[in-house]
Amino acid sequence: MIRFVFALLALTLLVLVLVPFQWVGIACGLPLQRSVPHLFHRAFCRLAGVRIREVGTRTTDAPVLILANHVSWLDICVIGALTPVVFIAKSEVANWPVFGWLAKLQQTIFIERERRQKTGAATQEIGDRLLSGDAVVLFAEGTSSDGVRILPFRSALIGAVHHALGGSVHHKKITVQPLSLAYVGFGGLPVGRALRQNVAWYGDIDLIPHFIGILAAGATDITVTWGDATAYDMSADRKAIARDAERSVRQMTSAALRADPPKKAIALPAPQAPATAGPAVA
Repeated sequence: MIRFVFALLALTLLVLVLVPFQWVGIACGLPLQRSVPHLFHRAFCRLAGVRIREVGTRTTDAPVLILANHVSWLDICVIGALTPVVFIAKSEVANWPVFGWLAKLQQTIFIERERRQKTGAATQEIGDRLLSGDAVVLFAEGTSSDGVRILPFRSALIGAVHHALGGSVHHKKITVQPLSLAYVGFGGLPVGRALRQNVAWYGDIDLIPHFIGILAAGATDITVTWGDATAYDMSADRKAIARDAERSVRQMTSAALRADPPKKAIALPAPQAPATAGPAVA
């Protein structure tokens, strides 16, 4: 519990320091608005003892839509620590205390999954963000799982690829890259059935106790695997894109869970303070 209190105080201080920079970045349209969340997630992972083993690399192509499996709220911090991205989240997240506020600051795209008439508007926003240079992450299962099973990927929002192409005179193709997250260690032990609920946040598991458990443990090992990126044009079938990405993520996750855990996990290097200006990072 002492570790949790220390980590929480450090995170609170970090938020208070970084929020003004993010406000300025958003208000002035500066690259800062992308680099500040990236810096926050890197610092969070260090404070929480999250150790990431990265396999493969994110494509440098743009625009890029990243299709990932979803295991925990921690997925956002892990992906955000590796590369500046924009996330897609269900609309109720926007109303969560603290977490919703932070998601808004990161300019998360909120969607109403249960209201199909809203899908078109969400698709348009995703397409607009892709064309603006943001790398957009979609948790394509539509919900979180236990981290072992990969649920069927939903294809409706992948239609954003078609929208983005239809509204662009500069891009004839948009890249889609699968991404696998596999939680392989917790508290220095391999994640088996007994520890699964300590890392996976799904079903009726309460958020706050789970959050406290992650910070208090001080050691969570995750293997992140980037799949092969594929460029699609307007002729691509969104359902085929979903099937191909799902198959790739299932194979990568299975391989990561079967592999021997690394003897020494790779911790992220210390984050550096954001600059007020610089090249945009998507």
